[in-house]
Amino acid sequence: MKRPSLQGLKQYARKCLGLERFLNHCGDGRRRPRKPAPTLLWALLAGQWLRQVSFFGIEQLVSDAGPRPLGLQTRFGDDALGYFTERLDPGPTRQALIDVVRRAKRNKAFENSRFIGLAIDGTTVGRCRESACDWCRPYRNAQQRIVGYRHHLAMISVVGAGISLPVDVEPYGPKDSEYAAGQRLLRRAVSALGPRFADYLVADAEYATSTFLHVTAELGVPVVARLKDNLPELAGKVKRRFESQPPQQVLQEGADRIEFWDEADFPPWETLQWERVRVLRYRQQRGDGTVVEAEWLTNLSQRKVSSLSLYRMARSRWEIENEGFNDCKSRQGLEHICHHHTNSLLLCWLLTLLALVIGRLYRIRFLHRGQHAPTSAIDLVRRLWLALTPTPRCRSA
Repeated sequence: MKRPSLQGLKQYARKCLGLERFLNHCGDGRRRPRKPAPTLLWALLAGQWLRQVSFFGIEQLVSDAGPRPLGLQTRFGDDALGYFTERLDPGPTRQALIDVVRRAKRNKAFENSRFIGLAIDGTTVGRCRESACDWCRPYRNAQQRIVGYRHHLAMISVVGAGISLPVDVEPYGPKDSEYAAGQRLLRRAVSALGPRFADYLVADAEYATSTFLHVTAELGVPVVARLKDNLPELAGKVKRRFESQPPQQVLQEGADRIEFWDEADFPPWETLQWERVRVLRYRQQRGDGTVVEAEWLTNLSQRKVSSLSLYRMARSRWEIENEGFNDCKSRQGLEHICHHHTNSLLLCWLLTLLALVIGRLYRIRFLHRGQHAPTSAIDLVRRLWLALTPTPRCRSA
């Protein structure tokens, strides 16, 4: 197995992922830059991999380790990073994420999966006590008093392909909503990735509306959406039909017993321009005795996608929660506000995703050779830190 290092990561990003142009020309908008943009950009990415996500932490890291071991040209202060991200164009970073994900598909990173999916969802990041930007949204206590502010964003990620890769984010402010931001994000991501990149889109019940489903049809992406009580007419028909009949298929997956009900002839509600709606209900009885039951609607035909495949597509929605939001927040510092400026916030979020994608591909696809298990995320962090430590030299007596 190759020894991971920041220099190795840089070579991998440049050569294998084709990011050399982006690393040299990232969209710097400063008029009279004193510190080179490639140095500041690489410092932000290196800080993510070393889990030093604050601008002050990156400044101290460069001061302690020196710029050369980190692959940098010069030292700088945390204010330089704030000024840099305020004026950095997010377009090239968004395009770099798209390019990496598309190259990963060309390089057969998803070859072990029959279907490639996209998942979309929203989350809360960046809490603060006072409103300091246009994206600050107030949150209230039980007495409806404002007790602080926070930021919200929608994320879209590749799921169901063996390795989860976040693709893009779209923030929304006080007069916006996750629903509207999700539609903007979906249009931009599918347009950039191409209509044939993904085989399906999976989303929660909040997106199971006529408008959103028509957008997915317009973009040419089949959808798998959670069915809940927000669609009472369809939910009632599904309940009456499925509860009056035994499961159509029963499978044993490990210690779990899974029962399926799958029908494709439900009439659409009044505003949905579909001919018919297919609904899958599954009941999963786990080995510990717990039972999980859920219903999903889709426009995927039974001829192309079996009940088991549709079940796995639906379950892939949790990847954006576990391997997207949870990893970005607990390991990559997505919730930390480095510099409270809208463009700086957006660039920090995008660079967090880019660092996560590069690191995940480097760890799982590049370092993994032979029969041994892939390097874990925390082991990669430790090895990168060890690579920064100078090797002691033995002196002859």
